[in-house]
Amino acid sequence: MTPALETERLILRPMTMSDWPLYEALMASGRSQYMGGPMSRSAAWGMFCHDVAQWPLMGHGALMMEARGSGEVLGQVGINHGPLFPEHELGWFVYEHAEGKGYAYEAARAFRDWAQQERQLPSLVSYMDADNNRSARLAERLGATLDADAPRPEPGDIVYRHF
Repeated sequence: MTPALETERLILRPMTMSDWPLYEALMASGRSQYMGGPMSRSAAWGMFCHDVAQWPLMGHGALMMEARGSGEVLGQVGINHGPLFPEHELGWFVYEHAEGKGYAYEAARAFRDWAQQERQLPSLVSYMDADNNRSARLAERLGATLDADAPRPEPGDIVYRHF
Protein backbone atom coordinates (compact mmCIF):
# COMPACT_ATOMS: atom_id res chain seq x y z
CA MET A 1 0.00 0.00 0.00
CA THR A 2 1.29 3.44 -0.92
CA PRO A 3 1.58 5.67 2.15
CA ALA A 4 0.65 9.30 2.51
CA LEU A 5 3.09 11.26 4.68
CA GLU A 6 2.60 14.69 6.18
CA THR A 7 5.05 17.40 7.11
CA GLU A 8 4.54 20.89 8.42
CA ARG A 9 3.74 22.28 4.96
CA LEU A 10 3.29 19.23 2.74
CA ILE A 11 1.25 16.16 2.06
CA LEU A 12 3.27 13.48 0.28
CA ARG A 13 0.68 11.40 -1.52
CA PRO A 14 0.34 8.70 -4.17
CA MET A 15 0.49 9.77 -7.79
CA THR A 16 -2.72 10.08 -9.81
CA MET A 17 -3.48 10.67 -13.48
CA SER A 18 -4.15 14.32 -12.66
CA ASP A 19 -0.39 14.61 -11.96
CA TRP A 20 0.51 13.58 -15.52
CA PRO A 21 0.21 16.97 -17.33
CA LEU A 22 2.69 18.81 -15.05
CA TYR A 23 4.99 15.77 -14.95
CA GLU A 24 4.98 15.45 -18.73
CA ALA A 25 5.66 19.17 -19.18
CA LEU A 26 8.63 19.03 -16.78
CA MET A 27 10.15 15.98 -18.46
CA ALA A 28 9.80 17.59 -21.91
CA SER A 29 11.52 20.78 -20.73
CA GLY A 30 15.12 21.76 -20.17
CA ARG A 31 14.47 21.54 -16.42
CA SER A 32 14.76 17.74 -16.78
CA GLN A 33 18.34 17.93 -18.08
CA TYR A 34 19.75 16.27 -14.96
CA MET A 35 17.18 13.45 -15.14
CA GLY A 36 17.96 12.28 -18.66
CA GLY A 37 15.78 14.87 -20.37
CA PRO A 38 14.34 16.55 -22.16
CA MET A 39 12.29 13.44 -22.88
CA SER A 40 9.79 12.38 -25.47
CA ARG A 41 6.21 11.91 -24.35
CA SER A 42 6.72 8.15 -24.53
CA ALA A 43 9.85 8.22 -22.34
CA ALA A 44 8.16 10.52 -19.82
CA TRP A 45 5.16 8.18 -19.67
CA GLY A 46 7.49 5.26 -19.00
CA MET A 47 9.09 7.14 -16.09
CA PHE A 48 5.67 8.13 -14.73
CA CYS A 49 4.49 4.51 -14.80
CA HIS A 50 7.79 3.34 -13.29
CA ASP A 51 7.29 5.71 -10.36
CA VAL A 52 3.85 4.23 -9.68
CA ALA A 53 4.69 0.57 -10.41
CA GLN A 54 7.48 0.36 -7.85
CA TRP A 55 4.97 0.49 -4.97
CA PRO A 56 3.32 -2.91 -5.54
CA LEU A 57 6.52 -4.44 -6.91
CA MET A 58 9.04 -3.20 -4.35
CA GLY A 59 7.24 -1.51 -1.47
CA HIS A 60 8.51 1.96 -2.37
CA GLY A 61 8.20 4.40 -5.23
CA ALA A 62 7.33 8.04 -5.73
CA LEU A 63 5.05 10.42 -3.87
CA MET A 64 3.82 13.77 -5.09
CA MET A 65 4.43 16.86 -2.96
CA GLU A 66 1.24 18.76 -2.36
CA ALA A 67 0.88 21.99 -0.38
CA ARG A 68 -1.21 21.52 2.74
CA GLY A 69 -4.37 23.56 2.57
CA SER A 70 -4.25 24.63 -1.09
CA GLY A 71 -3.60 21.21 -2.68
CA GLU A 72 -1.16 22.79 -5.14
CA VAL A 73 1.17 20.16 -6.61
CA LEU A 74 4.78 21.20 -6.04
CA GLY A 75 6.92 18.28 -7.23
CA GLN A 76 7.87 14.73 -6.39
CA VAL A 77 10.06 12.74 -4.04
CA GLY A 78 10.86 9.11 -4.64
CA ILE A 79 12.78 6.03 -3.64
CA ASN A 80 13.95 4.09 -6.68
CA HIS A 81 15.54 0.68 -6.98
CA GLY A 82 15.53 -2.26 -9.34
CA PRO A 83 17.30 -2.93 -12.61
CA LEU A 84 18.01 0.76 -13.30
CA PHE A 85 19.37 1.63 -9.85
CA PRO A 86 22.21 -0.30 -8.14
CA GLU A 87 21.04 0.80 -4.67
CA HIS A 88 17.94 2.37 -3.15
CA GLU A 89 17.99 5.94 -4.42
CA LEU A 90 16.34 8.96 -2.82
CA GLY A 91 15.46 11.46 -5.54
CA TRP A 92 13.40 14.62 -5.88
CA PHE A 93 12.27 17.36 -8.19
CA VAL A 94 10.19 20.49 -7.78
CA TYR A 95 8.21 22.33 -10.40
CA GLU A 96 9.50 25.75 -11.35
CA HIS A 97 6.80 27.63 -9.42
CA ALA A 98 7.83 25.81 -6.22
CA GLU A 99 11.60 26.10 -6.50
CA GLY A 100 13.69 27.77 -3.79
CA LYS A 101 11.14 27.40 -0.98
CA GLY A 102 12.58 24.38 0.84
CA TYR A 103 9.90 21.94 -0.30
CA ALA A 104 12.36 19.38 -1.71
CA TYR A 105 14.32 19.40 1.56
CA GLU A 106 11.18 18.96 3.66
CA ALA A 107 9.85 16.15 1.46
CA ALA A 108 13.19 14.34 1.09
CA ARG A 109 13.84 14.46 4.83
CA ALA A 110 10.40 13.00 5.59
CA PHE A 111 10.69 10.26 2.96
CA ARG A 112 14.28 9.44 4.01
CA ASP A 113 13.09 9.04 7.61
CA TRP A 114 10.16 6.86 6.46
CA ALA A 115 12.55 4.61 4.51
CA GLN A 116 14.79 4.17 7.52
CA GLN A 117 12.03 3.68 10.11
CA GLU A 118 9.27 1.89 8.19
CA ARG A 119 11.22 -0.01 5.52
CA GLN A 120 14.38 -0.32 7.64
CA LEU A 121 16.59 0.29 4.63
CA PRO A 122 20.23 0.25 5.76
CA SER A 123 21.20 3.08 3.41
CA LEU A 124 19.97 5.36 0.65
CA VAL A 125 21.96 7.09 -2.06
CA SER A 126 21.20 10.03 -4.32
CA TYR A 127 22.56 9.75 -7.83
CA MET A 128 23.09 12.99 -9.68
CA ASP A 129 24.77 14.59 -12.61
CA ALA A 130 28.07 16.14 -11.54
CA ASP A 131 26.81 19.54 -12.74
CA ASN A 132 23.61 19.45 -10.67
CA ASN A 133 24.86 21.79 -7.95
CA ARG A 134 21.45 22.52 -6.44
CA SER A 135 20.73 18.83 -5.81
CA ALA A 136 24.24 18.32 -4.44
CA ARG A 137 23.70 21.15 -1.94
CA LEU A 138 20.36 19.66 -0.95
CA ALA A 139 21.91 16.22 -0.41
CA GLU A 140 24.56 17.81 1.79
CA ARG A 141 21.91 19.74 3.71
CA LEU A 142 20.19 16.40 4.33
CA GLY A 143 23.45 15.13 5.86
CA ALA A 144 24.53 12.94 2.94
CA THR A 145 28.19 12.62 2.01
CA LEU A 146 29.91 11.88 -1.28
CA ASP A 147 30.63 8.19 -1.84
CA ALA A 148 33.21 7.86 -4.61
CA ASP A 149 33.18 4.05 -4.40
CA ALA A 150 29.42 3.53 -4.78
CA PRO A 151 28.12 1.84 -7.93
CA ARG A 152 26.24 4.24 -10.17
CA PRO A 153 23.75 3.93 -13.02
CA GLU A 154 25.72 6.34 -15.24
CA PRO A 155 29.53 6.60 -15.23
CA GLY A 156 29.50 10.40 -14.90
CA ASP A 157 27.10 10.49 -11.94
CA ILE A 158 28.16 11.43 -8.46
CA VAL A 159 26.70 9.56 -5.51
CA TYR A 160 25.69 10.96 -2.13
CA ARG A 161 25.11 8.47 0.67
CA HIS A 162 22.43 9.01 3.32
CA PHE A 163 22.70 7.29 6.76
